[in-house]
Amino acid sequence: MFGTSIHWTTFFYLLLDTVIVLFTLYYSTRKYSSGYKRFLSLGVLFILYNATGGFLPIENFPGPFILQYIITYGVAITLCVYILFYLYKEYDIIVLKYNSSIKNLAILSAGSFVVLYLIPYFFTESLDYARLLFTVPISILAFVFLWIFYKRISNPENPNSYILRRNKLSIISVTSVALLPILTVIGDYQWLTFTAMNAAFYAITIIEIDRHLYFLENKTKMYEVFAMNKEQAINPADTKIIYENLTRREIEITLSILSNLSYKQIAKDLFIAESTVSKHASNIYKKTGVKNRRQFISRYRKKSK
Repeated sequence: MFGTSIHWTTFFYLLLDTVIVLFTLYYSTRKYSSGYKRFLSLGVLFILYNATGGFLPIENFPGPFILQYIITYGVAITLCVYILFYLYKEYDIIVLKYNSSIKNLAILSAGSFVVLYLIPYFFTESLDYARLLFTVPISILAFVFLWIFYKRISNPENPNSYILRRNKLSIISVTSVALLPILTVIGDYQWLTFTAMNAAFYAITIIEIDRHLYFLENKTKMYEVFAMNKEQAINPADTKIIYENLTRREIEITLSILSNLSYKQIAKDLFIAESTVSKHASNIYKKTGVKNRRQFISRYRKKSK
């Protein structure tokens, strides 16, 4: 299309992702919604991924030919790392231990690209050889991560259907990341590679929509929680309080606490550490003007009556 190598499917995803980002940007500026900076950043990265991977390489690009591949691979690597960062930060999912922080994963990915792709290319001047040398070990590591991730969050007995939906969609996102190196080795099939990768963005988009609907379904219960604070009780009909007094993760944990679940059970259902639940709970109690769980539930029940 347009005298470039971009496939019509890639161009379609580029337009669709742009529409999603623009809508989210508009929606996040309204008074009843906030906290979408990470999602907007993710959307912008997908737009860059579709644009650079779709239009490049081109003949009239300034600089050496390999520079175009450095740009496309650099954007793709950044996107994959950011998807994992998004899941870590948004859902408190801790998959790996030891030195497996997002920062270290980013350093490992960038270092592997230099050592296994750029250096072999400069010695052999073969893109195919460099691509194969880089993507094979990365593919193995990606699928190992996918398996650990699946084992970490797989719990079909979880009674919370909302959490189950989110976990399945998260697995789709990580699967897309794991498939990218293999699809790169197979060949330049944009319709296949970009479909698989954009599936990650659409899965996360569905997660965000589902979470918003989940909060709206429980907004009456949340109004009673916020009414514990006199200042917040002045305007209990303002939907904005759902997002600005507690974080989205704190709202999820609040609803679990009000369902009489223990911290241990909440941690199991949300696939996070019990200490993480306790930390969130402390923030919830502080923001709602109570000292502990017992007082929180007691005052909520009085307000609801």
